Amino acid sequence: MMHRHLSFATLIPVLLLCALVLSACGSDDPPPAPNVGLPDFTGLVKHVSPAVVNISALPAQDNDSAGQGSGAPGDDGKNPLEGWLRRFFEDHPNGSEDGPGAVPSPMPPGPGAIPHPSLGSGFIISKDGYILTNRHVVADAGQIVVKLNDRRQLVAKVVGEDSYSDLAVLKVDAKDLPIVKIGDPEKLEVGSWVVAIGSPFGFETSVTAGIVSAKQRNLASDQYVPFLQTDVAINPGNSGGPLFNLKGEVVGINSQIYSQTGGYQGVSFAIPIDIAMDVSKQLRDSGSVTRGWLGVQIQDVDRELAQSFKLKRPEGALVARVMPDSPAAKAGIQAGDVILSFDDQEVDSAAALPPLVGTVAPGESATVTVLRDGDRQDIDVDIEKLPKDLLAGGDTPEKQPEETKKNAYGLALESLDTKARRDLGLDQGGVRVTRVEQGAGMDAGLQPDDVILAVGSDNVEDAGSLREALDDANGPVALLVLRGGNRLYLAMRPKDK
Repeated sequence: MMHRHLSFATLIPVLLLCALVLSACGSDDPPPAPNVGLPDFTGLVKHVSPAVVNISALPAQDNDSAGQGSGAPGDDGKNPLEGWLRRFFEDHPNGSEDGPGAVPSPMPPGPGAIPHPSLGSGFIISKDGYILTNRHVVADAGQIVVKLNDRRQLVAKVVGEDSYSDLAVLKVDAKDLPIVKIGDPEKLEVGSWVVAIGSPFGFETSVTAGIVSAKQRNLASDQYVPFLQTDVAINPGNSGGPLFNLKGEVVGINSQIYSQTGGYQGVSFAIPIDIAMDVSKQLRDSGSVTRGWLGVQIQDVDRELAQSFKLKRPEGALVARVMPDSPAAKAGIQAGDVILSFDDQEVDSAAALPPLVGTVAPGESATVTVLRDGDRQDIDVDIEKLPKDLLAGGDTPEKQPEETKKNAYGLALESLDTKARRDLGLDQGGVRVTRVEQGAGMDAGLQPDDVILAVGSDNVEDAGSLREALDDANGPVALLVLRGGNRLYLAMRPKDK
């Protein structure tokens, strides 16, 4: 039998391959990410752009002067946006102290001049001419002109608008219009690609792309909308325009940006399309939107409050006040309850509760899970309609001249008399803070004229009972405080006395 002898030079490649295999098998490093290219948006944009519109809203007070001539903007062959856009790109004619290129201050239009329109975007949701956009785009408009993708310009009327969600439905007289396809924001994952189409600064059908940065983002100014946050470039004029997923489905309405300059800085917010379509249906059917109402004043639970309520972590919406004759009052919800879930949906923060309540139709029941005195309870509530004239607040407490001696917490306290309680709308109890000095009270954020109503869920009858409750506490306690007509909880550590 003949034996073949391999030379050392022949063995080198084999040895190197074995070393690489062994190194890969013994490595703890994760495998490299697949080399995936960026998405191609060209087909998507071509398919959906016909249903995206440009909106120009002329101020009501200038409508008569704008109407001089042939009528709708553009009939005289001039672009009604030309003067508005010029303000952004021309140098200041007088050479201001800001130097060349500074944005000039707008000049008042002369007689017969075309007024500066409010610019925005929108998209067609029905073939017979219903269009969805932001309310702030068309608010107080005298004339609204919608420019379609095929260059037609149509005068639109407002079917309905909703200030809580900043949405408006418009109607143009047209048939067989292209429409968008509605997607499901719930299926949209953080990190997913999304595409915005709109008219930033009047540049029609401008396309920008990015990813979903976060979901269920709550903003103080829009308590009934859990926004989609993206890093898609959004600028003035994009408002009301659609946000698409990669299937070409609308998943949101571009509505707001967070900016310290007035321009795009990487944080944009869109209204989820399922909420917008529900609002649009109600506006088309009745001209207004009906929302559910629970009737509580709530606040976030911070670390100190979480410890005082025996929560493992800060979570839920802390009830600071239950409004009289509200659904919450009728169901037995109390100040000091921490709402942990609403209809089996977790409530992580105070901002998460209003959107959940608002989606429940008046007359329907909901189950509210609360933490009370360390125990979880399920409470059934019959949701009612949100009152239009609902007002939060009350009279500011008047100062009283008499004070008790400052205590170990850095607080000077006094019990409320009958007149003071009546002025504040209180049936009983209440202790006014008349002076705050260095100590646990100042650390907790108490202020002069605060009225302490309860320690946890236990009402405070007078200054003596408040001191006794604080002296008996072994850890942080939650103080229910009336401040400027509103109620809130503050966490204080009596052990720091």
